[in-house]
Amino acid sequence: MKVISLNVGGIKQAVEKGFLDWLKDQDADVVCVQDVRTKSWKLGDAIERPDGWEGYFFDAEQDDYAGTGIYCRQMPKAVMTGLGFELADREGRFMQADFDKVSVASFLMPSGSNPAEKKLFMEQYLEFLTKLRRKRREFIICGTWNIAHKTLDLANWQDNQLSIGFRPEERAWMDQVFGPLGFIDAYREVNRDNDQFTFWPDSQRDRDRQEGWRLDYQVTGPNLRKAVKKAWIDRSVKVSDHAPVYIEYDL
Repeated sequence: MKVISLNVGGIKQAVEKGFLDWLKDQDADVVCVQDVRTKSWKLGDAIERPDGWEGYFFDAEQDDYAGTGIYCRQMPKAVMTGLGFELADREGRFMQADFDKVSVASFLMPSGSNPAEKKLFMEQYLEFLTKLRRKRREFIICGTWNIAHKTLDLANWQDNQLSIGFRPEERAWMDQVFGPLGFIDAYREVNRDNDQFTFWPDSQRDRDRQEGWRLDYQVTGPNLRKAVKKAWIDRSVKVSDHAPVYIEYDL
């Protein structure tokens, strides 16, 4: 099973930059998108149901803001939206598609422009993740977690230790997710290379210099550790200021 995650930074803007052409060429089973920034009823069939794909979306209440989506090759058994708390659900930040052996979710963490709100979101999301670990289903949570976990995940980390997305309390929160809670950073299970970034604040210049952040993850439970076979990032895909994360699982 191949799963791709991509923050599109506004799906209509991404389409103008070639998103649908890129999607057409993917041999993946599921493609999760984040930061859709439009109501799904405004997309039209060309974006919502491109050839070979069926798209599902969870809209934010506010226009032109946040939102998530999942493109599937095969129809899932069920699609569910929301985390059960307002900070997430009013902004369309989590949805999941259930298949026979696994659920694949698309997730968008707040950026942190409002630090108090991001802190509250993280507290509530951690409660959700704690409950999720008790479920018998396996999960792959794809998306923009908006935190660079390790120094390996951020260029010029020395100069960014107080920057949003790399603050000590945010990294400590990620330590909890990948530590006591037992979740797995699927990408790092098989790829420990340097300069593995998914986001560049000054997109073209920083991509060329490889001055980026790894903010986009695929997170699984420990039972899928051995199922992760291959993982890579394609920074040549320039439909947004994020790059897609590809992971192949043996399911």
